[in-house]
Amino acid sequence: MEHLAFVAYLIFFAWLVTQTRFFLSSGLTKAQLVILFLLKVMAGILYGWVGVYYGELAQMSDTWAYHYESLTEYKILLSDPGLFFSSLFHSSYEEGYGKFLAVENSWWNDLKGNFFIKILALFNLASFGNYYVNVIFYSFISLFGPVGLYRVMKAHFQGNRLAIILATFLVPSFLFWTSGLHKDGLIFLGLVMMIYPLYFNLKGTRLTLLSVAAMVIGFLLVLGLRNFMIIPLLPALLAWVLAIKLHWKPWKVFAGLYAIFIILFFTGKYIYPLLNFPEEVVVRQQAFQSLGGGSAVEVEKLQPNFASFLANLPDAITLSTIRPYPTDVRHLLSLAAAVEINFLLLVALLCVFYRKKEGQVKPFILFCIFFAFSVLLMIGYTVNILGAIVRYRSLVMSLLFIPLVAQADWNRIGHLLQGDMKEK
Repeated sequence: MEHLAFVAYLIFFAWLVTQTRFFLSSGLTKAQLVILFLLKVMAGILYGWVGVYYGELAQMSDTWAYHYESLTEYKILLSDPGLFFSSLFHSSYEEGYGKFLAVENSWWNDLKGNFFIKILALFNLASFGNYYVNVIFYSFISLFGPVGLYRVMKAHFQGNRLAIILATFLVPSFLFWTSGLHKDGLIFLGLVMMIYPLYFNLKGTRLTLLSVAAMVIGFLLVLGLRNFMIIPLLPALLAWVLAIKLHWKPWKVFAGLYAIFIILFFTGKYIYPLLNFPEEVVVRQQAFQSLGGGSAVEVEKLQPNFASFLANLPDAITLSTIRPYPTDVRHLLSLAAAVEINFLLLVALLCVFYRKKEGQVKPFILFCIFFAFSVLLMIGYTVNILGAIVRYRSLVMSLLFIPLVAQADWNRIGHLLQGDMKEK
C-alpha cells in the first residue's frame, strides 16, 4: 500500500509541476521541469538511504531523527491541534526568548529543529507518516527555490541559458543537500523568496501584496530555520537597495556599508553588552569543535577580538571554499565532495580567464558576492567539520558560480578544450 501511495503521489506531483504557472513562466519546458523534479526526488531518496546506512559516518542521522519526532508531533496534531501550534512558541528557559545566537539553552536554537519537525508533521497528514512520500512533497515545495533563482539569473544575464540551468539546478552538492528531508531546501527557498520579488521590484515591477507576503514568509523561514544567516543577509540586501536607489557607484556603496558593518561587529558590545558578536562566533566555534566526528579538522582557536579574526582569515577562507582536499578523503562521500569542489574551482578559473567583457559590476552581482562571501567567512570561522561545511556552503555557492558561468565566453572555452583534445 505504501508503494502504491508513493507512485500515485509521484505521478500527481510530476503532473502538477507542469501545471504550475510559476514554473512554466521560467521558460523551462515541461519535460525539463519533470526531469528536475524527479532528480530532486531521487536525491531526496538517496539522502534518506545514506541517513539509514551511513548516518553516523556521514553525520546525517538528523533526517531520520526529525522524521521520527514528526510522527510524535503528528499524533499531537490529530489529538490537540491547539497544543501542536502553541507549543512552538513556548519557552521553558529563564531568559525567555533571549539568547538569539546561543548554541544551547536557547529558544532560538531549539526553534530551527522544532519548526522543521512541525512542517514534517503537517506533511504526515497526507503521507500518513511515510518518509519517502514526504520526500515527494518536499521536493515539490523546495523546487520553487532554484526555479525562482533561475528566473532572476535568466532575467539578469543574456545568453548562456544552458550554463545557467546547469549551474542553478545540477551542482551535485546543492541538489543533494537541498533535496533531502532537512532544513536546507526550505532555507534556500526562504532566501529566494526575498531575492526574487526584490530583484524585479528594483527593476521597475510594482511591489504587490503577494510579493510583500513572499518576502515576509521568506524572512521567517530563514529566521526560524537558521537565524544567524540573517546577520550577513541584512547588510547585503540594504547595500543592494541603496546602490540602486542612491545612483552611486555600486562598489562604493557596498564597500562603505560593509566597513560600517565590520566596525559595528567588533564594537557593538560597547554600545550594548548583548551585541558581543565576536564572542558569539567564538562560542559557536567551540560548540562545533566539541562535536568531533570523522571529518573534523584542526583549526586555530579564535579569540573575540579583531586581531584574532584577522589572523585566522586565510584559514577561514580556505576551509570554507576549497576543502576537502584530496588528503581529507576518508570515505565515498568525502571523495565526492573533494572531486566536486576541485572541478568547480577549475570551471571557475576558466570562466574568470575567458569571460565576456562587461561594464561596471551591477548591484545585484555585488549582492551575490558580498552575501555569499560573508556566509562563507562565517562558516570558515565557526565550523571545523568538513561534512557540515560542504552542506552549509552549498546554499550560497550558486550565488557565486552562476554569475561566473553566465558571463563566460563558452565559445572560446570550447575552442580551447577542442584544441587540447586535438593535440592529444
